[in-house]
Amino acid sequence: MVLFDQRGCGRSTPHASAANTDLATNNTASLIADTELLRERLGVRRWLVLGGSWGSTLALTYAETYPDRVTEMILFGVTTGRRTEFDWTFRGGLAIFFPEQWDRLCAAVPVAERDGDIVDSYHRLLNDPDPTVRQRAAEAWCLWESATPGWPPITELAERFRDPIYAMAFARIVTHYVRHNAWLEDESLLRGAGSLADIPAILVNGRFDFQAPIGNAWALHRVWPRSELVIVENAGHAGNADINRELIRAIDHFKDH
Repeated sequence: MVLFDQRGCGRSTPHASAANTDLATNNTASLIADTELLRERLGVRRWLVLGGSWGSTLALTYAETYPDRVTEMILFGVTTGRRTEFDWTFRGGLAIFFPEQWDRLCAAVPVAERDGDIVDSYHRLLNDPDPTVRQRAAEAWCLWESATPGWPPITELAERFRDPIYAMAFARIVTHYVRHNAWLEDESLLRGAGSLADIPAILVNGRFDFQAPIGNAWALHRVWPRSELVIVENAGHAGNADINRELIRAIDHFKDH
C-alpha cells in the first residue's frame, strides 16, 4: 500500500500552514502529475487506486487521465468535483441541516461580506498579514468542518484540528481548492466516466453522509457499469466500523482477483 502526503500537507514541503507558502502551484493538475511521478519512481506498472472524500475526486481525475495505469478502484464518501457538491458543503447548502453551525461560520467574517461567497472571505482571512486573524479564521473554518461529518454534530473542534499547524494548513488548502472549484470543468468527471469502462470499482457510502450525500455515488454508479455501489446504513462521512468492514471487503475482493 502506498500513501503519500499531498502538496502542502503532512511531511510535504513547503507546508501550507506557513503564511509565506504560495499555493499557486498547488492545484489538481499538479497533484495528478505528482501521483503519476510517484508511480514511475516506485516502478509500479499498474495499481489499484483508492480514495475517500476529496480523495475520491482526485482518484477519479487520475484514473480518467491514466486509465491504462489503473487496475481497480475503491472510493468512499464519494465526491465527483461538481459545482453543486462544492456549493452544498461549503456555500450554504448543508446549512439546512446545520443552521447554528453555519451562522457561527458566517459570523466570523466581516458583516459586509456575509452575503457574499463565504469561501472567498475565508480565503482572504487565512492569508491576512495578521497571524491572529489567520488563526481565528482557521479555527472558525475547522469548527464547521468538525460539525458536519456525523450526527449529532459536535460543538467543539475535532481532535485532528486541535493541532493549530494542521488546522491552518487544512483551512488554507481547502479554501484554495474550493474557491477554484478544484480547477475542474463542471460535471467533467461524470461525462468522462466512459474512460473507466474497463476498470471495476466498489463505491462505499454512508446512508447519512452529509458532506458527500449518496446521490453523488449514485450519479457516478449510473454512468459506470462496472461499479458496485455499497450503501452502509447508520454511517456518515466520518466513517465507522461498518464502513471500515466494507473497505476491507472491497480490498480483499480485488486482491483475490
